[in-house]
Amino acid sequence: MKRIFALSLVSVLAGCSTTPDSLPTQSGVDLNKYAGTWYEQSRLPNRFQDDCVSDVQADYAVQPDGTLSVTNQCKTASNGTKVAHAEGRLNPSIEPRDPARLEVRFAPEWTSWIPWVWGDYWIIKLDDNYQYSLVGTPDRNYLWVLSRDKQADPAKVQQLLDHAGSLGFPVEKAIR
Repeated sequence: MKRIFALSLVSVLAGCSTTPDSLPTQSGVDLNKYAGTWYEQSRLPNRFQDDCVSDVQADYAVQPDGTLSVTNQCKTASNGTKVAHAEGRLNPSIEPRDPARLEVRFAPEWTSWIPWVWGDYWIIKLDDNYQYSLVGTPDRNYLWVLSRDKQADPAKVQQLLDHAGSLGFPVEKAIR
């Protein structure tokens, strides 16, 4: 079975504990502005991306029903392209619903009724122009710094990593 990776995704098999107050998130997120292509600038190591060596990107599109379609891809060491498709949604266990506290499922659609196939995807911080994003999980096991440009400003990436560190993420392990 083909391994999938998950940029901006958490383990769909292990799941994450979702506690609304455990991790502050960005207020006022507009998913229509968030949609589009994001390029990974940094991440905490994870098994989904072990073989991703470059050109890591995620594409998000808001669907008519309010869900997100997600397509992640990266270049592998063998110069191949790895692609994974997913669905994102507002986390149904959080009231009121918050577009910064999403869940993503890379498992087949027929498994969508199983709670643990959904992984947290929380937008922790966004810049005002939706050019930089810090995404993570409340258990602090997954973290990504994303930008709209392939070549991001290193100072802005560091600012986001510093912010994540202040929230308890092990940013000393971050891969750039």
